[in-house]
This record gives sequence, structure tokens and C-alpha cells, in this order.
Amino acid sequence: MIRKYTLTAFLIMLCNVLFAQSVDSLLNTMVDSSALKTHNPTFKSTRIVLSHSTETQKAHDLDMRIRHHFGDIGGEFGSGHTLYGLDVASDLFIGFDYGITDKLTVSIGRSKHDELYNGFIKYKIFEQNGGQSHNFPVNVTFLAQMAWITRKPFATNEFPSYANRFTYFLQPLISRRITERISLQLAPALLLRKNTTEINDPDNLFSLGFAGRMKLTKRLSFVADYTFVNGLNRPKTLVQQFYNPLGVGLEIETGGHVFSLNFMNSEYISENSFIPDTKKSWKHGGVRFGFTISRNFTLYKSKDKNIQSKIY
Repeated sequence: MIRKYTLTAFLIMLCNVLFAQSVDSLLNTMVDSSALKTHNPTFKSTRIVLSHSTETQKAHDLDMRIRHHFGDIGGEFGSGHTLYGLDVASDLFIGFDYGITDKLTVSIGRSKHDELYNGFIKYKIFEQNGGQSHNFPVNVTFLAQMAWITRKPFATNEFPSYANRFTYFLQPLISRRITERISLQLAPALLLRKNTTEINDPDNLFSLGFAGRMKLTKRLSFVADYTFVNGLNRPKTLVQQFYNPLGVGLEIETGGHVFSLNFMNSEYISENSFIPDTKKSWKHGGVRFGFTISRNFTLYKSKDKNIQSKIY
């Protein structure tokens, strides 16, 4: 009889312990999930095709970015004799973006075109669903970029002053994640410059950018951007024909890499170059293939185990 009571008491205690452990486990899960800080970005990368996105680098993360634009696929300067542009590099770029904080990114890079050095500061002012009420409707990021032409002048009077080698680009970026798969962006901008090819081409050039991303699979997205330049404050009577930059591409995430395969009509990579100087057209075979390789390095690992990021 004593053994029977002892066994019954033991089973009751075991059930109580198991029940308590289950409740504790459930409570811990609820607490952890509520405390979990998940970054679900509007765009996968800090760039789209040609344009910047509203995304910034995580704090203490360094992004090494290599971009390549080939030559015309068709038209007078393309076709089979240039292997559809693969024999020709219209521009090459290598740059480094560093996140000082989660909202502030600084960068430096160099392009083949014009032997151009550029640096920018990018700051995320507002974040969708951020703030105390967690209902802010859009992301707002501000970009300020400076570019420096270091090549030798093509003519003795090309740069009357050394200050003419510098251009400045200012742009607020406004985006919204419409659904889990679709994101859209609007980006007005102002380019400040001193050197123009024609006297009627304004020094201060306005533009308006549109961009979007459609997530196809977990690691594959379709991206596109279009920058409206002609028809704002640039006259239509210029001798040189300029076109609005348009780019489309596929964005592939492979662990710490983001690999982009793109097609665009812009020869150049930096906003300071492709916004004022796109001379190729999609209609006349001026489309070119390009790719971007982005490799992210975490220079400082956060001790907060609850922080997770989905940008890389």
C-alpha cells in the first residue's frame, strides 16, 4: 500500500514538473518573440539597378561593391563584332560602404569613367512602421554625394577652375513596402555642377526617380528603376541628344553576397554621371548588360542575440 501511494505521489509530482516546464517554455517563447528585433527591409540591397534605395548599412558593417557596365548589345557599336558589348567596358566601379550606425552610412568609391572618385553620406530619417506608434507609412532616407573628376582635361579650357571638377548630388528617397513581395520608391533629386557640354544645359539639373522591387522567390527578386530628367528643367533644344536612364535586373541573394544581373541604357554608374550624360537609347540598341557583386563584412558582432537582419 505504501508503495502504491508513493508511486502515485511520484507520478503526480512528475506531471506537475512537466506541466511547469511546458508553461515556462511557452512563456519564454512568447517573451523572446516579443523582444525579437527583426529587420525586414523594403529593398534587399542599398542599391536597386542604377539608383540608391532607402536601405542603409547595419552598424559596423562594411559592404564591398563591384559594378561593371559593358558596351552596347546592338546598334552601331554593338552586335557580334563586340560580342554584344562584352568586349567593351563602358564603366567599372569599386566602392566601400560603412555603417556608422544602423541609420547612417558613409562611402567612398572610384569609377573608370572620368577617373571619378565619389563619396556620400546616407541617413535614414524615418522607417516604415517605426517610431513610438509603429505606424509610420513610409521610409525616408537622405543622400548627399560628391564626385571628383581626376582625369586630364580633354581641352585646355575644359576646367576653367579646379572647382569645376566637382559635382554634388542631393536626393531624398521615399519608399514603401506595399506587400511582402512588392516595394516602390520615389526619389526627386538635384545635381549641382559647373561643367556642361552646352551653354543651354543648366548647371543645376533636376530629376525624378521611380523604382520598384518584386520578390519572386526567397532569394530572387526583379528590380527596376527609371530616372526622369528630360522635360523638367533641361531644354529639348540641345544639340546632343540625352535620354532618361532606365534599368531592369534580377537580384540574387547568396548568403553574405548580393549578386545583380542588370540591363540598362546608361553607360555610367555614378548618379553624378548617368543622370546628366546618358546618351544611349533602348530603342536604338543602346542597351548594355551589367552586373553588381556586393559582399558584406561584419566588423563588429552585436552581443544582443535578439537582433536579426534579413537584408543580407
